Amino acid sequence: GNPELPTAVNITWSSINFKTILQWQPKPSGYLYTVEIHGQTSDTKKKCVLTAETECDVTDVLRNVEETYTAHILSVMSSGMDNFEEPPFAVSEKFTPYSQTVLGKPEIQSYIQKGSKLDVVFQDPLTPYTFPNGSFQSIRDIFQHDLEYKLYYWKDQSSGKKDATTKSHKFEVSVDSTKNYCFYVQGIIPSRRENRNGQESMVLCTSVGRSILDEYGAEVFIIIAVIAIAVITLAIVLSVILCKRKKAKAAREKEPLNGV
Repeated sequence: GNPELPTAVNITWSSINFKTILQWQPKPSGYLYTVEIHGQTSDTKKKCVLTAETECDVTDVLRNVEETYTAHILSVMSSGMDNFEEPPFAVSEKFTPYSQTVLGKPEIQSYIQKGSKLDVVFQDPLTPYTFPNGSFQSIRDIFQHDLEYKLYYWKDQSSGKKDATTKSHKFEVSVDSTKNYCFYVQGIIPSRRENRNGQESMVLCTSVGRSILDEYGAEVFIIIAVIAIAVITLAIVLSVILCKRKKAKAAREKEPLNGV
């Protein structure tokens, strides 16, 4: 005779570099949630049992990253005991970590512009999963040949971008030796239909042979020139005024005194 408990809504998967968080609504009142992860071929696993939170880190139960999973979010009484044969639950969309996790930002380790060559060395993002020796697996360890990287680079203060692709940890591209360049690196999974492009690394710029004009731009020099002209003009005007006053004073001093 008890009314059914509210069930979760707006269930979403959020996953970067295979660290995966399940989120939903609403905040529970008078009941709690328990998460069940169902794989197509794996046993059901429970996470965040009797939680009052509306998110759950399910990374460790998604280790088979090529498996497709669904999450059942059960609404249960606060005591953990309920009067239902099966507690009410909501079912998430399907989620496959291998094809849906977002690639995180690569880390630029070093870069140098020497002559007409720009060399950039970067590091793969790490995942939460570890090897038997305890070291963390990188996204390259999991994606292997499915993973590649793109370097986007452009002349400093220019909008025209070029790009290069590699499956290694290094880029070497030809550039104009007289110009500075800015760039960023981005991981890509070409075989994916969605989420092909990963997050962009921070933008960095070289500083070879940077002139004052490159640094500040022509606009600053125009402003300085205008100010200089204004100062010179003011100085000339003041000089003319002072000169006229001086002549007028001298003329008055030469006039004969009245009554003499």
